[in-house]
Amino acid sequence: MVSQVNRTVTGAHYGLKDWLIQRITAVLMVVYLLILTIIILIHSPQDYVAWKTIFSNQWLRIASFLFLLSLMWHAWVGIRNILMDYIHNTSIRLTLQILVILSLLFYLVWSVEILWS
Repeated sequence: MVSQVNRTVTGAHYGLKDWLIQRITAVLMVVYLLILTIIILIHSPQDYVAWKTIFSNQWLRIASFLFLLSLMWHAWVGIRNILMDYIHNTSIRLTLQILVILSLLFYLVWSVEILWS
């Protein structure tokens, strides 16, 4: 006689997608940091004007924006997973998730303002 097991599946099942996003964003951030390190070693900026000159290049601004976007996405996935694992009260978890989203969006907009001002 074969018995059947009925499983009730709960949760959002982000597993593989989250894992992949975390790895891709981490690789993008490492590549950016390596490029930025090389640029800093070559130019060795000593003052504000030198730093401003380095970041006046449009491609570096775009690369910096992609780095920051990757950082925010990486942080969101990590924090969302932590909140889903440890905050079981739905209303508290949703409130915290909204606060995190708003904070990350604020930081991203602020970063764009800094990069292009």
